[in-house]
Order: sequence, then structure tokens, then C-alpha cells
Amino acid sequence: KVTRKGGGSALPWKRDLFRDIVRAAVQASDGRVPVSVKMRKGIDEDHLTYLDAGRTAAEEGVAWVSLHGRTAAQMYGDTADWHAIADLKALLEPLGTPVLGNGDIWTAQDALRMVEQTGADGVVVGRGCLGRPWLFGQLVAAFRGDPIPADPTLDGVLVTLRRHAELLCADYGAFKGCRDIRKHMAWYLKGFSVRQHVRHSLGMVGSMDELDDLLGQIDGDQVFNTTVGAGPRGRTSGNRRPTLPDGWLDSPYLDDAAACSLREAEISVSGG
Repeated sequence: KVTRKGGGSALPWKRDLFRDIVRAAVQASDGRVPVSVKMRKGIDEDHLTYLDAGRTAAEEGVAWVSLHGRTAAQMYGDTADWHAIADLKALLEPLGTPVLGNGDIWTAQDALRMVEQTGADGVVVGRGCLGRPWLFGQLVAAFRGDPIPADPTLDGVLVTLRRHAELLCADYGAFKGCRDIRKHMAWYLKGFSVRQHVRHSLGMVGSMDELDDLLGQIDGDQVFNTTVGAGPRGRTSGNRRPTLPDGWLDSPYLDDAAACSLREAEISVSGG
């Protein structure tokens, strides 16, 4: 639903439009807020855009460029292409624009390995932190050269899960907060032994009192299963052809028909 209107990974294919957008964002920020660009390699392997788009973003003055080492067609399948991150880093090094790498970072060791293999200036974590917010503390320790804190026991995970739910309810209200925490349950409990009916009930939880009752039924005396719990999580589907506006790939430059399509798309999401 994003690429079909020329957004997301489809956008950098239109080079002039991409440059105009990045330039406008940088100028509007007026140095008060750092502007960065995060992108994928391209639409598919036959329509890669990351090198040209990365150079354009750097020339327009962004603070850094982040690259997810997959195309839109790959979605979250296959293995992230860290070589592409290395290529982008080599390209932007003379321009002084930092490059951050993204894709398949599940542990602090993965982050260190990415930086070592690609020369990236840092990493961006996506799915790897789902149900594992302590990963960020582990990353800080790893990059500082400090001992990496161990993953928590299930008791510690449950404390974090409850605090997460509590904060959601404080921000959004009990109804919406409890509905939102449901999707996080499987991520928090990945790799732990929890009875099926409790897992199911957690996925339908409707109040903090109900959550407390369910968490009290779980044996928290379990160590973190690093082999399972620190592995891939979140969306894993892949290899689906992106839907694009008619004629989008005919030219890397924006013609009148494509410009009209984009204006209509903007109206449809902006309320007119």
C-alpha cells in the first residue's frame, strides 16, 4: 500500500523527486533537527537505488544514511546483504556522511560483526528488539568494550513486560494500551516454556488486573534460551513483487503522469 503510490522503496527510483524531498527536509530543519534517510537497496535486484540515493542524500546535507540490506521485493526474507552496506560506506566516506547498517541484527555480537565487516559507523535495530528492549543496553556495552549484560531470566522478562503494558496504558488508556500489548506477548515469551492456554489468554488480555493474574500463573524460574530467544522474530515473509504506480519504472525521472499520481496519493492520505 506504500509502494503502490510511489512511496517507500519506490521513491528513490525517481531521482529528481527524491532529491527535491531530501533537500526540502534539510532546508526546513534549518539545522535545528538532524535529518537522516533510511532506505532499502531498491525495488528489486534489477532496480537498485541505494548507491545513487545515498550519494544524493549526502550531497543534500543529511546527518547520516541508514541502509537495510534487502530490496522491497525481498521484504524480510533471505539474508540481509551486508556487502551493500559496505559498498555504500565506501561511496560516502569521501563525503564525510556516516552510514548506519540495518538487517539481521539479533544480538550485540551481530552488531559488532556488522560494523567489523562493513565499516559502518553504527547500526539500526528493527525486529531484533521486539520483546527484547534490553538489547539496547547490550549494544551500548558491546560498543564501549564493556562486558555484555546477560539476557534476563523469565522473571526479569515478565517484570519488563508488565512495565511495558503499564506505560502503554498510561499513555493511551487502559483499553487501547492492553490491546496494544497483546502483539508483544509472543515476542517477550519466545524461547520460554509457557502453557498454551496462558499464552492464548495473554493474547486476549483486556486489563492490568487480568494481566497480573496471568503472569502469576507463569513459572518465572527459567533462564533465557539464547539459541531460540535471540533469533529472528517479527515479520519473516519474503519475495513478493512490489506494486507500483503504472509506468513507474519507465523512467527514473518524474513525468507529468507520475506527478499527477503522486498529488492524488498525497490528497488521499492528507485529508485534502
